[in-house]
Amino acid sequence: MAVQRKRFRIEETSLGVSPDSFSVESEQAPKHSEIMSELRAIREQMAKPIAQGASNVVTSELSASNERQIAEANALLQSYRAQIEQCEKLKIELDLIHDAISRTKREIAVLHGKSFDGEEMAKVNGELGAVVGGTEEATQLILEAAEAIDQAASALTKVNSPDQQKLISEEIQERVISIFEACNFQDLTGQRISKVMTTMKFIENHIMAMMDIWGGVDAIKAHAPPIVDTREGDDKLLNGPKLDDEGHASQDDIDALFN
Repeated sequence: MAVQRKRFRIEETSLGVSPDSFSVESEQAPKHSEIMSELRAIREQMAKPIAQGASNVVTSELSASNERQIAEANALLQSYRAQIEQCEKLKIELDLIHDAISRTKREIAVLHGKSFDGEEMAKVNGELGAVVGGTEEATQLILEAAEAIDQAASALTKVNSPDQQKLISEEIQERVISIFEACNFQDLTGQRISKVMTTMKFIENHIMAMMDIWGGVDAIKAHAPPIVDTREGDDKLLNGPKLDDEGHASQDDIDALFN
């Protein structure tokens, strides 16, 4: 490559000539181009790791951020799933409670309409009243007849006249017949008690149904308050007659108390 080199003043003085410029073939021109090429290559090489490293850092940060977001989303999703499961279980329990309450209301409505405040309970009250009244009346008649028989028997031993003895005997027979007639109250009482028992059985069945709705007898017993006898004095000793299967004190048991 031809370049114009500047002539210095000493060269002009010594040579005696003053040309404006002269052309020389520069040996350093190719080296300069090579040096610039090498510098550019080095600059490119130096720029590549920096750009690649920056890109790797950005990619790592983005990847870590995405992983964190995915982990947070999965945790939130699991939390929502757990809450949904709890809500579903709660809904099932609430449905069961609603069904139990509805069935209990129906049972109470049946008891209220047909037993507690209906014609059935009125009949029960009437039947029990009739049983008490009939038993009292029959007992009174039997006692009067027994007293009359006792008096007639005493009078019979004191008379000797056949006619008087016949009259007293006929009176005794009439009193015995009246006792037999009074004992008919047992049949009527049995019929009335049967009606009462039917109503009580009806009530018992519906109460048992309500107890089954809420878990059965054992579940109800767990919530039952303890029974406390608040009676005092003689009232505490009055428990009424026992049933046959409740056990009775024998004469041997009574004799053992005095031994």
